[in-house]
Amino acid sequence: MFYYLLKYVLLGPLLRLIFRPRIEGLEHIPPSGPAIVAGNHLSFSDHFLMPAVLKRRITFLAKAEYFTGPGLKGRLTAFFFHSAGQIPVDRSGKEAGQAAIREGLGVLRKNELLGIYPEGTRSHDGRLYKGKVGVAVMALKAGVPVIPCAMIGTFEAQPPGKVVPNIHPVVIRFGKPLDFSRYAGMENEKAILRAVTDEIMYAILTLSEQEYVDQYAAVVKAEEAAARTEKERKFPRMPLS
Repeated sequence: MFYYLLKYVLLGPLLRLIFRPRIEGLEHIPPSGPAIVAGNHLSFSDHFLMPAVLKRRITFLAKAEYFTGPGLKGRLTAFFFHSAGQIPVDRSGKEAGQAAIREGLGVLRKNELLGIYPEGTRSHDGRLYKGKVGVAVMALKAGVPVIPCAMIGTFEAQPPGKVVPNIHPVVIRFGKPLDFSRYAGMENEKAILRAVTDEIMYAILTLSEQEYVDQYAAVVKAEEAAARTEKERKFPRMPLS
């Protein structure tokens, strides 16, 4: 109930007013039945903009940290995500991926739309990174189509670390559904999962026209953070006199 209150009364109209998103390919979203919407992830605002423009309800698998953040900001974020019916997923530990898959399949079994970001985390520099195969596992196990989606302009509107969004044009572009029924029963084949995931990421890339990086975003983030730490260790900042 509160999901629709947020979408049509409290949050949706405000988001449309601020971002004035242009929607392309909305006809590719099926009017009923289960499907996965797989998109790039450039901004915190992605979580709210896509649901605001869809006619159907969509449930995202969201990182657990959004539900456990400290302070007023953390409580407000948790409130919005809980109210919108989003599912917290713990991304730590060996069982994290399996837990996310179980939750996602549960959504699809209810004939609903499942939203997922195959990169696994927000892009920190606006580029598109290698997708994780969980989206392929769910698509093959559930036997559902995957609709690629590109969020364009949200990185400039609200890059990582920025609380108050900039006024910047946003385009939300949906592509034609991808059918992977030819791989039915092959969800345990690593090569097949990689091929399906890469096909999904290529469709997102075609829609978004981002620069592509054939590495996982989390790995690149960690490497860059380690490089900054090492640089600061070798060349510490001198205190101002």
